[in-house]
Amino acid sequence: MDTRDLERMLHDYRLTTAEILYHLPDHPKLLQSFIWQELDLAPKFPTLRKFLDFWDRELDGKIHSVRVAHAELVGAHEIKLNNHLLTIH
Repeated sequence: MDTRDLERMLHDYRLTTAEILYHLPDHPKLLQSFIWQELDLAPKFPTLRKFLDFWDRELDGKIHSVRVAHAELVGAHEIKLNNHLLTIH
């Protein structure tokens, strides 16, 4: 995890997973599944909405449905300060 992700989590961003079902461009009666995962802000999910807007604008497969799940990754009770210093020669 990089520090930017930790900072976002401290501002209520949570791991969000979306299952996107879409119609295959060459066979529109068939559905394909795509899994998307990113840190996002519930309940409006701006990052996911930006991705779905990109999909509608740039990709050929028409979206059938989107199922979203999100989980809390870090809470204040999980952050501990450590006063130890380790020096490696």
